[in-house]
Amino acid sequence: MIMVIFSGRLFSGWVIAIIVFFIEKNFMLREKVLYFVYGLRKSFQNCIWLALVLLSWSLMFSPDVQKNNEIFKKVFRALIAVLVGATIWLIKTVLVKILASSFHVATFFDRMKESVFHHYILDSLSGPARGEIDQTVPAKRKIFGPSRSMPTNLKDGEKVPGGIGGSRKIDIERLRKLSRQSTASAWSVRRLVNYVMYSGLSTISRTVDNFETSEITSEWEARVTAQRVFKHVAKPDAKYILEEDLLRFLRREDIRTILPFFDGAVETGQIKKSAFRNWVVQAYIERRALAHSLNDTKTAVEQLHKLASALVSVLIAVVIVLVMGLATSKVILVITSQLLLVGFMFQNTCKTIFESVVFVFVMHPFDVGDRCKIDGVMMIVEEMNILTTVFLKIDMEKVYYPNSVLSTKPISNYYRSPDMLDYVDFMINSSTSSEKINLLKKDIQTFIENKPKHWAPKHALLVKEISTLNKLDMSLLVTHTQNHQNFLERNLRRTELILELKKIFETLGIKYQLLPQQVHLTHVSTANGGPSTQF
Repeated sequence: MIMVIFSGRLFSGWVIAIIVFFIEKNFMLREKVLYFVYGLRKSFQNCIWLALVLLSWSLMFSPDVQKNNEIFKKVFRALIAVLVGATIWLIKTVLVKILASSFHVATFFDRMKESVFHHYILDSLSGPARGEIDQTVPAKRKIFGPSRSMPTNLKDGEKVPGGIGGSRKIDIERLRKLSRQSTASAWSVRRLVNYVMYSGLSTISRTVDNFETSEITSEWEARVTAQRVFKHVAKPDAKYILEEDLLRFLRREDIRTILPFFDGAVETGQIKKSAFRNWVVQAYIERRALAHSLNDTKTAVEQLHKLASALVSVLIAVVIVLVMGLATSKVILVITSQLLLVGFMFQNTCKTIFESVVFVFVMHPFDVGDRCKIDGVMMIVEEMNILTTVFLKIDMEKVYYPNSVLSTKPISNYYRSPDMLDYVDFMINSSTSSEKINLLKKDIQTFIENKPKHWAPKHALLVKEISTLNKLDMSLLVTHTQNHQNFLERNLRRTELILELKKIFETLGIKYQLLPQQVHLTHVSTANGGPSTQF
């Protein structure tokens, strides 16, 4: 039995290693089972080990011997109790893993695919041309180079959590294929999560003899990187990147996909330096926000795991007491009374925790970085936890909201909204001719059609009412080509629209004047040698 106890864990470790090896070989990136085996192998190993010990005990000592020996009977019950406890712990871990996997798939998979694809494009454009790859770097470049923002335990060739085969290097071509997947397996989601969380947005820059990896860690570095990559891709002294320039680095199908990312590139086939810079900066901002979201989600899952572990520990203790036969009527009465007392004392706390868990993992109305409006106040989500959420106001004031309170409030989420409407109210004279109003409509339509990246073609110029017989209350309804997540960009577009309206009013001579006012002359005085009038 001593040999079984000490060698059984070693044997169960071998069994798990063999099972994981064959599953990884046959189901890589195709089945959810791989993700769960990697997360549950320790729990599986414990169950196999304890089952071997219990089986050996049953084979070595017959039931008759155990019935006649009270010590053997208690040891047998203890082994059963420990095995049942390990099985319950395994079930708990499986349920938490299922929750985390499904949560990542439902919430972040599309954003992770887009972020990985942007990284693939930037990495390809900053590296050698496709014809130079065989001579300068291996055909399958690895995107994990020395990173200043990665944890120290992930540097110098150590493992990335969830990495295949323990390698910290991820093939950029494999990630490109992942970014094009329409359906998400749990393992591919795990790979994307680890990739986004443990790597920054990196580029490959040329040194004297080779290529080295550099990582973008700020918006300023993103702008500098954009200028360097633009010069690397475009012809010398060129102001635009042409499609033939992109063909040296990318596949043709990738070029068709990325052109809509750049302002005006679809219409002209040219990528301006400013449009390229804005794309790199936006890719970095989105990557940073997504990494924060995944990190906070991981923290929330870990907190939920700890909470579930505490509850399961109590359940296992109760099961052990029952299996060991220690649960006499007095013990059951004491335990029941204590549980009722604890439940009564922490009734509100338990209710708050339950509501918070439902809010974070079931409702989940926002992620880190989303712009929301709560109680009429616009704020950005800074941090998410199980019990509280931290927001930032426009003036950078931090606001802490209990999640149990947020679950009862209506929440507007700008990030998840579609392209949003905007309006500009103004007044003109009611005497303005119909011809001028028609010209106003045509000029507004021309302006909107000349800004297809800012405004959708569909708009409306409405007359709301005629006020005091001398003014028309009008409103211009327009649709942005984005939502109001980027509030500064929304205000800049709105400002440009209002200034254009002012210019149109001045050109067409459209004005607003007050009604003529009657003046009553009541007294005329010639005191002090001069006329004086009173009204």
